[in-house]
Amino acid sequence: MKKRHEVLFNQLESYRNEILNVLENVSKEEAEIIPKAFHNNIRWNLGHIYLDQYLWIRAVTKEKVNVPDSFQAWFGYGTSPADFSSETPTIEELKNLLKKQPTAIKEAYGDRLEEEFPPTDMGMHTIEQALIRTIFHEGMHLQTILDIKKCIL
Repeated sequence: MKKRHEVLFNQLESYRNEILNVLENVSKEEAEIIPKAFHNNIRWNLGHIYLDQYLWIRAVTKEKVNVPDSFQAWFGYGTSPADFSSETPTIEELKNLLKKQPTAIKEAYGDRLEEEFPPTDMGMHTIEQALIRTIFHEGMHLQTILDIKKCIL
C-alpha cells in the first residue's frame, strides 16, 4: 500500500475516533434531543456520517455498497429523526458501526483506491478522492454534534 494511502486510512480512523470520543458521555436520551434551530439530533448525524462514506463510494464506483437500504430512508440527505422507526439503529449500534467502518472500507477498497471510474458530477473518479471528500463532510458533522452538545448539556 502506498504511503499516502496509509496516511488516508490513518486519518479516517483518527477522525472517526475523535467523533467516538466526543460521544463518550452522551446518553441515549441526549442523543435524541433536537435543539431549537437544529434540524436533526446526534443519532441522526451519526447515521448520516456512516451512510455518507458508502454513498460517495457508490457514486464513484456505481457498485452496491455494504449498507442496508433502510439507512437511506433514515439518514439520507433531507431526512430527519421523524423518519426513524423502531428498527432504526440506536446510538450504541451506530457507534459500533462507525468504529468498524474505517477497517471495513480499508479491507473492501484498500487495493482499489486509484482505480479509475467515470467522473462524478463533482469530478471525482477514484475511491481515494471520494474518501478525502468524506473526511471533510465528517468534520462538518463533528462540529454539528459539538454544537448540539453545547445546547443540551
